[in-house]
This record gives sequence, structure tokens and C-alpha cells, in this order.
Amino acid sequence: MNIALLPATLTSKIRILLVILVTASAQAPPPELPFSRHFIDVTRSAGIDFHLTAGSARKNFIFESLEGGVAVFDFDRDGWQDLFFVNGTTMEWGEGNRAPTGKLYRNQHDGTFEDVTSTSGINARGWCFGAAIGDYDNDGFDDLFITCLGGNYLYHNNHNGTFTDVTDRAGMRGGGFSTSAAFGDYDNDGRLDLAVARYVQIDTKNPPQFGGGRFCMYRGLQVYCGPRGMPGERDLLYHNNGNGTFTEVGQQLGIDPKNYYGLGVIWGDYDNDGRLDLYIANDSTPSLLYHNITRPSGPARFEEVGVETGVAYGADGHEQAGMGVDFGDYDGDGAMDLIKTNFSDDAPNVYHNNWDGTFTDVTFEAGLGDVSRTSLGFGIVFADLENRGMLDIVVANGHVNPQVDQQPMGIRYAQRNFLFQNSENGKFSEIGTKAGFDATAVNRGLALVDYDNDGFMDLVFTRLDASPALLHNTANLGTNKRNHWLTLELQGTRSNGDGYGARVKVTQDGKAQVREARSNFSYVSASDSRPHFGFGSDDHAVDIEVQWPSGVVDQLRGVVCDRFPRIREGAARKEKP
Repeated sequence: MNIALLPATLTSKIRILLVILVTASAQAPPPELPFSRHFIDVTRSAGIDFHLTAGSARKNFIFESLEGGVAVFDFDRDGWQDLFFVNGTTMEWGEGNRAPTGKLYRNQHDGTFEDVTSTSGINARGWCFGAAIGDYDNDGFDDLFITCLGGNYLYHNNHNGTFTDVTDRAGMRGGGFSTSAAFGDYDNDGRLDLAVARYVQIDTKNPPQFGGGRFCMYRGLQVYCGPRGMPGERDLLYHNNGNGTFTEVGQQLGIDPKNYYGLGVIWGDYDNDGRLDLYIANDSTPSLLYHNITRPSGPARFEEVGVETGVAYGADGHEQAGMGVDFGDYDGDGAMDLIKTNFSDDAPNVYHNNWDGTFTDVTFEAGLGDVSRTSLGFGIVFADLENRGMLDIVVANGHVNPQVDQQPMGIRYAQRNFLFQNSENGKFSEIGTKAGFDATAVNRGLALVDYDNDGFMDLVFTRLDASPALLHNTANLGTNKRNHWLTLELQGTRSNGDGYGARVKVTQDGKAQVREARSNFSYVSASDSRPHFGFGSDDHAVDIEVQWPSGVVDQLRGVVCDRFPRIREGAARKEKP
């Protein structure tokens, strides 16, 4: 029964009755765990003065509303995480010299950053959206990929604080409307490949006119056109040739044959078989999960299994407007669960991994449903924010149409971000305002970064037509100051140098936590790639097991907490592959 089609008074009575029945039959909700108000905006004091340019204030065209990538990486290999912010442009400036570039900020080790853009060699201009980080040539220094409308950019890290544009030499220009991108070694050959989500086909010199048709309306308001009514753009998959060049193999491997509207992308081993699978969140079309069925010494092969596994649609079986994505083991059972943000009038998905190759949408059971209905999510991450040993969920919210502020519809353009605290029983509680998530903004990108190396994960949000927000996590100064942690730096030798795709298990007093090494997830963003673990007040030494993509397994025993150990592949080998 669709109660939305019933008269308002009857609908209200039915909802009240349902609430009474559910309340009577369910167990009492778990007590809310203590959570100190500990996120402090330090953007200005940290020296970050970036402004995200994103077209007109009215948002006349669809490409004016989706910018906001941020990348976290240690570009100079000094042990401290640096920041890069992707920038957009305006219709007037286009891709010319008046258009602003993104900005690269070097971490100065004292809580502040220095703008080093002018000497970095990074000068991409135009309608740019996202960033991906990866050491594609295994030289020990991470490189930068920027997605744009009309052509992408690959910047090679020169090891001296500068970058060189090698896009055309590498065969990575692409074209079209690229959004999120993610590096991952899908064939386990020790070299990072790259997946690029693409959105719609559109001509920036002759775009569809604002409010000009059936697909240019939202709740009776004239808005920009799309994505419905516009042709989609096929996603790209680049295979690393090992000589500084890439070959686009997406079409031959069956990637996105129907040209869906791609926005979010992530690599993750959802079925624990040692091969990275690919998930792409699509807008207004089914999301896609590509199961990696490549065999050793055989050709690369994928099969699309989104519907069969339960992650193509929401729990009601309808297409959603997917944005950001992340994998993580939120319930501690060793399997990677999946989260995804969606448009307003929907909620972020929480797909629980059932350990049998399928997922169950437990969004409402987990507590993310009702509170999210009027919010529009973009970036999303799993993160252990208090070092309790459990993954919380952070969501970046902000609408795409400024026009929603014109009518009292319960939906606002600028929105508050969410922090869902893990209650350790499969449920979450939204406690963002108690943790300092008060400000409303048109949020887009979201990344994790421990920028001060204190062992507590900080957050960086990007905001449309505004400055970003670097939120310092001060939990270590409050009631959780004794919570212990471990953050690992992985160095692949036979595997890719970043160790992306490695599965790390840390065991303390018989309790195990599992993480996968990656950087590129959320929405158009790249996070601190160092696997991070929290242990609460337990300071006992831990055992570490790293399963590398190559098959090598390293084991370290009796590792002391509150450290940044570097693990080199093969240095503590358990067995030969």
C-alpha cells in the first residue's frame, strides 16, 4: 500500500499507528554513547584561503552544481598530509586564464598550511570536479588525477615539490563529463589502474536552458535541466601499461554499456576473494557493482551484479540518485559493508554485507532513515572518530537547486552535515550538533585527514561558492584522551607501491578489526590513505596481519599502540603466495 496516495488525515493516522506498533514490538533503543563536542573549524587559522568557484549563484546549468573535490596526500613524503582543492569556473571565464586553478597546500607540521600552488606546476582550469591520488609509476611519490568537463589531467609528481602535466603522454585526457575517479589494481599486476565515473553528455557552449522543459522542474520550481532527459556518458576504465601510459579498456570489459549517470566510484573486495571489485553510484539510474572474476594469469573479466547482490536500488526497489560511496566493516564481522548518499526525499543507503555475496539494505534499521529525508547527501565516509574501535559515518549535505529556498517545502539549499555515531549493535545515532556540526552550507566533497598526526581523524568538507571547512578533531583533549590508536603506512613491493587493496587485520586481546587500504572514495575526493584503528582505553600491544594484493601475507606481533608503523611488503612474511 502506498500511503502517500491516501488523504492526509488518514495518512497521518496510519503513520501514528505504525509508530505505536513498531515501538511496542521493538526493543528499547540503545543508550546514546557519550560524545564530546569536539570538532572545531580551524580553516582560517590553518592558513587555508581557498574559495570554490562554481558558476552562477542561480545554478543555471547542471555542471555548476557538482564541483567540490578535495585530495589528501603527502606529496613531498615528509610524513605529513597535504591538501589539494579542485576548482571550477564560470560561464564567462570558461577555461581561459581568468579561470582560477585549484590550490595545493603544504603541511607545515605546526597545524598550519602553506599555499604552494604557484610553484607546483598544477594549473588545471575549467569545469573541474574531482581528484584521485595514486603512485601510478611506483616511484614512491603519489601522483594527482583531476576530473573535468571536456578533458581530465594527470600530474606526475617530480619528487621536488613540483608536478608535470603528463595527461596526453599517458593517454588519460578522456573527455566528456568526468566526476569521481579511483585508483586500484584490478588485475593484481602491481600497477595502479584507474576507474573514472562520467555523468551526462552536454555542450557547455550550448547547454539546455534553465527551466526550459519537462526535466527542468523540481517540485513546481524552474531549475537547471537534467540529468533525466539528457544522454548519459559511459564510464572509463584505464589499464596501467607499466610504461607511463594507460589503455582505456572499459568498453571491452563491459563497463557501463548503457551510459548511466555516474557520480561516485570505489574499489573494494566485497566478497573477500583477493580481487578488487568496482562499485559506481549512479544518479537516477541503477547503481552498478562489477564483480572481478579475473583469474591468475588470465585476461581481466568483470560481471555486473548490482541487482543480484542487492546494491543497485534502494530497499523499495526504486532507482536512486546516488552520489558518494564508501566500504567499511561497521559491525566488526570482517566483511566490507557499503554506504551511499542519495538525493533529498531519500536517505543514505547502508548495505550490510551478508558474507554470501549479497547485501541487505538496513538503512532504517541502522538509524539513518528518517533523519535524512530532507537532506541531500554528497560526500560520505566511514571513520573511527573517537578511537573506540567502531566505525562511525559522516555525511556531507547540501542541495543542488538554490530555488528550494523560495518555497516552504521543508528542504533548504544550505544544509547541516551529519555524524552518525556507531552504537556498537548495528545501529547509529545522529549526534552531529552535539559534536560541532552546527553550520549550514552547500557541502560537496568530504575527506578524512589526520593533518596534525595526533592519531585522531580530522575532517575536511568542501562547500559550493565558499571556503572549505577543515574540522580539527579534539577528542584527544576531552573524555576520550586516553583512547589509543594505530595508523599504518603501507609500502608495496610486489604489489602497487601505495598498497591499495591490501586487507589489514589488527587484533588486540582477541578482538579483530579489518580495514582495506584505499584513498579514493566518498564523492570526488581522496582521503588519508593510511589505515587507521582505534582501541578505546586498551593500550595492550596488537598483532597485525597484512594480506597484500600480490598474495604475500605479512604478520607483526606485539606492536605498541599510538604509533605510525611503516610496513614494507615481504618484510615480515608469513608464507609465500
